Amino acid sequence: MKRFFLCACLLGCSASPFAFAQALSPASSKNIPSAITQALARAGVPLDAGSFEVRELNGDKSPRLSYKAAVAMNPASVMKLVTAYSALDILGPTFTWKTGFYTNGALSKGVLTGNLIIKGGGDPKWVLERIEENFKTLQTLGVQRITGDIVLDNSVFDLPEKNSADFDGEPMRPYNSAPDGLLVNFKALILKFVPDPQTQTIRVVSEPPMADVAIDSQVTATTDGCGDWRSGLRADFSNPNKVQFNGSYSVRCGENTWPVAYIEPASYAIRVVKAMHKASGGVLDGKVRYGTLPRTALLLWQAPSLPLSQIIADVNKYSNNVMAQQVFLTLSAQYSTFNSSLHLPGAPRIGNFARSATTVQNWWRERFGRIVKAPILDNGSGLSRKERITVQSLSELLRLAASSPHNDVFINSLSVAGVDGTAANMARRGIAVNAIGNAQLKTGTLRDVAAVAGYAIGKSGKRYSVVGLINHPNAGAARPALDALVEWAVVDE
Repeated sequence: MKRFFLCACLLGCSASPFAFAQALSPASSKNIPSAITQALARAGVPLDAGSFEVRELNGDKSPRLSYKAAVAMNPASVMKLVTAYSALDILGPTFTWKTGFYTNGALSKGVLTGNLIIKGGGDPKWVLERIEENFKTLQTLGVQRITGDIVLDNSVFDLPEKNSADFDGEPMRPYNSAPDGLLVNFKALILKFVPDPQTQTIRVVSEPPMADVAIDSQVTATTDGCGDWRSGLRADFSNPNKVQFNGSYSVRCGENTWPVAYIEPASYAIRVVKAMHKASGGVLDGKVRYGTLPRTALLLWQAPSLPLSQIIADVNKYSNNVMAQQVFLTLSAQYSTFNSSLHLPGAPRIGNFARSATTVQNWWRERFGRIVKAPILDNGSGLSRKERITVQSLSELLRLAASSPHNDVFINSLSVAGVDGTAANMARRGIAVNAIGNAQLKTGTLRDVAAVAGYAIGKSGKRYSVVGLINHPNAGAARPALDALVEWAVVDE
């Protein structure tokens, strides 16, 4: 029987998480399992482009496998493990972000005379359902009509100017959405194409509602083969006020969904908040704009986010980059530095990437000392060419997390091999057949980077941390080598 949930098996590790902190000599290539070296060879990737480590979680034995363990490499999205666990340890799994609703006016008989100010607290998942719920709550509190403006304050984070195309030249990809102190629905536009074979029409359904944006509601239908349906649509996103499709869509494609990053991210929150407020039944005499919270403003209500425990499940299992960056930035918005002897948040402050990196590095030194090499952090999501970490450091992080009071939250935030999240494709590749359901993993992929890290339970019943990083122009083709690594960890009899 497959063991789809490893939480109970991975809890209660009694050994010190620092038992393997001593420097390790790189393993000889002779010690690398042949399935790994053969997969690398097929991908045209030399062994030296990878680093690997497999450790038993209990006991203080030498690792089963350790190759180039002390070499810092780009981990891609596996770096989210550092962000997620440091946040769990510093903030706690029940931590919530607060979105505040304030006014500088007066409320009487359903009319708010003045402005409604929405002060963002960095909530990583202020999505449509919760925005609608928040506006409905405001109405129950008596805010039916606003005579002034809705003012959006996102100043909790101090962020550099960013062009969405800077990272990889793909500005429309949702993974390139930038963080925001008032992040609305991930700044994404979701387009669904729904064919009706009887009427030979293609209906276009879009969300969220966006004020002053016209989106074609139909696309020309064909009966051609499906093929590259996105290119066939010949979508034009260049005009922030209009989305149109100059091509066609085949009814043979069935329903498909296309998430894109809105072309004008600076106006996204304004457009969505305006449309959502109207859809909820609210009346706004003024406009929606950005601004700052006046010191004299009166708090009407604070909306809590989902707890951190649920947020990191999205961050790790589905590798959500912008959510990971929101969590990372929150660490410096809550703490100027980290000190576990105090473990208390300071007064509200502004979060930025540099201070968050310092906060995590301070936390790392308190948890691991200086023996375990600290990661080099940029934005905490792994969507970076600068971030670096060793497989030895990742192994120590995994051991610490497995023996902590938050182990169940952390472990269950990872994808189950071959079953869900970003590790579901392992079943399709068919290499790690014994690992299916018996490992919980975080994967990472960038151009030139393939990575995996997490936990595996062997056929013997032993529990392991597994880490593999590959940095090479052909890294994408070497993903089977990482599958083989996980499979080798599981087949330990």
